[in-house]
Amino acid sequence: MLRPRIIPCLLVKDKGLVKTVHFKDPKYVGDPINAVRIFNEKQVDELCILDIDATSEKREPDYTMIEHWAAECRMPLCYGGGVKTAEQAQRIFNLGVEKVAISSAAVEDPGLVSQMAERVGSQSVVVIIDAKKKMFGGYEVYTHNGKKATGRNPFEFAKQLEELGAGEIVINSIDNDGMMKGYDMILAEKMRSVTSLPLTVLGGAGSIDDIGKLVNKFGIIGAAAGSFFVFKGVYKAVLISYPSPDDKDELVKNNFHLIKD
Repeated sequence: MLRPRIIPCLLVKDKGLVKTVHFKDPKYVGDPINAVRIFNEKQVDELCILDIDATSEKREPDYTMIEHWAAECRMPLCYGGGVKTAEQAQRIFNLGVEKVAISSAAVEDPGLVSQMAERVGSQSVVVIIDAKKKMFGGYEVYTHNGKKATGRNPFEFAKQLEELGAGEIVINSIDNDGMMKGYDMILAEKMRSVTSLPLTVLGGAGSIDDIGKLVNKFGIIGAAAGSFFVFKGVYKAVLISYPSPDDKDELVKNNFHLIKD
């Protein structure tokens, strides 16, 4: 039986693990390697690590750092940050990373998606769409850590990406980033309606109930979060956590009618 995936998304800046709110004010929360080791013990479904400096600093991915993460990681790993070419994607894939994510590079050159798919296979090509609400309704795609408006419609962009050979879409709500008040369900629903690709939703989860609501509505889906897995309590003390196997089984059981084969 196919199941929803519950995915911690770790942001890295200056080689340290950070968390943001609305893509701003990164707060240092620890060492990424230590977080990977803890998530190993918790038998995480999948892990996503994004280097948020690489693109804005116009530098290549830190391959040594990625190699260390991949060697430590016992679950499927997705890496994003600074990837601009299919050759870079291949190099990262060869380090033991299962998926390579791109964002601004796909906006600037959609053909890169096809080039990467030819190199590493569509199943390993993830495109992250960072979307923000427009003042008078609708959504717009942003890049460069939410600083650069592109004028692109995220839903039309997703359809184009599917045609080009992307293997997965991550729809990330800039408005909900770090708020821990729930996913943007309207954004998720609109994205689900336009693409048949595997879809992961990111931005806003603050509880297992938020993840349950997402799965209850969409069934087989990726439920990703950052703050929920690294913060604890109203004062946001740093504590790496993940739903227990019993909690995950309960979530699947409660939504079996949606996620069965």
